[in-house]
Amino acid sequence: MCQLSSISGRTSRALLCALLLPFSAAASDDEEVTIATASPAGVYHIVGRAICRTVDFPCRAEPSNGSVANLDNVRHGAVTLALAQSDSQHFAVSGTEAFRDAGPDNELRSVFALHSEPFTLVVRRDAGIHSLDDIPRHAVNIGNPGSGQHGTMQRLMQTRGWRNSDFLLVNELPADQQSLELCHGNIDAMVYTVGHPNASVAQAIRLCNAALIDVAGEAVDRLVEETPYFSRAWIAGGLYGPDQPAVRTFGVRATLVTSARADPDMIYRLVAGVFENLLRFKAVHPALGMLSTQEMIHEGLSAPLHEGALRYYREKGWLPETGMAQGPARGKKRLARLVRDAGN
Repeated sequence: MCQLSSISGRTSRALLCALLLPFSAAASDDEEVTIATASPAGVYHIVGRAICRTVDFPCRAEPSNGSVANLDNVRHGAVTLALAQSDSQHFAVSGTEAFRDAGPDNELRSVFALHSEPFTLVVRRDAGIHSLDDIPRHAVNIGNPGSGQHGTMQRLMQTRGWRNSDFLLVNELPADQQSLELCHGNIDAMVYTVGHPNASVAQAIRLCNAALIDVAGEAVDRLVEETPYFSRAWIAGGLYGPDQPAVRTFGVRATLVTSARADPDMIYRLVAGVFENLLRFKAVHPALGMLSTQEMIHEGLSAPLHEGALRYYREKGWLPETGMAQGPARGKKRLARLVRDAGN
C-alpha cells in the first residue's frame, strides 16, 4: 500500500501512488453513488448490484419500495439513480397516474433500458387455448387492481375490443394465488407481467403441466406502436424445461433513470462501465441474456437521455451528432425525440 510518510515530497509521492493504483482504486475519492432498486430478493436488486460492479467509483444498490418510490426519490434528490418500470417512467414524465398530484418531472432523464418484463399468458393445457384469441369464453385471472398485469390486461382488452362479459369468469387475484387457482381448475388462464424465470410461473408449469402461449396479433402490434412504454418481448425457450419453446409477447421494461442534475461525467463513466462489460453484465441473470445495444438505448424510454449517456452513445457511433440512429422505424422516431429533448 502507498503511504505518505512525510509532508516533504508529498506531491511527488501522491503522483507515484496514483500511477501505481488501479483505475478503480484511484477513483475511490469519488462520492458514493446510490442506485435505488426494489425488493432485496428481486431481479431489480440483482441488476443494481451488477451495475455497481461495472463502475470505477463507489456505488451501492439500495433496496426500495419499487418504481414509484424510486422515481419520487430521484425527483427529490434522495438518490442519484434508480430502476423503474417503463410505464412508471412514462407516468412520471407526463405527470399522470401515480404522479398526477406531483405533476410532470421535467428533470427526469433516461440512462438506458434493461430487461423486458413480458406480459405472460399461462394456460391449462386441457383448456383448448392455443392463442390469445382463444381466451374469451374462458375463466381468466387478470391480476389484482393496481398491479402491472391488471393495467396491461385492461389496455389489451380495450385495444382488442373485449369486455368482462366476453369471458366465462374474470378473476382479480394477486400473483401469489393465481398459479394454485390454475392448478385447481378454478381458472383456465392467468396473466403476469414479470421478468423470467419466475417462481409462480414455474410452479404452474411444474404442478399442473401448464403452458406459455404467444401473445401476438394485430391488436398487440397496435398497442406496442401506440404506447411509448410497451415494447416487443420474448421469453427464452428452455427456461421452464427442455420442451418449453420461446414465446413472443410484449411488455414493459426495467429502465435506469436519473436527474438532469446528475454529474454528466459520472453518468458517462457508469454507461461506459456497463456497455464495455456487456457480456459479463448480461450473464448475471437470465432476464438480461437477450439484451441488445439498440434496445438498451431506446426501448421503453420516455424521459430524454441524460447528457452523459448521450455523449457515450454518440462517441460509439450509435447516435450521430445530429439526426437519428439506425434501427426500426418506431425506434428511429423515439430516438429522435429522446435526443432532441436531451438538448433542451
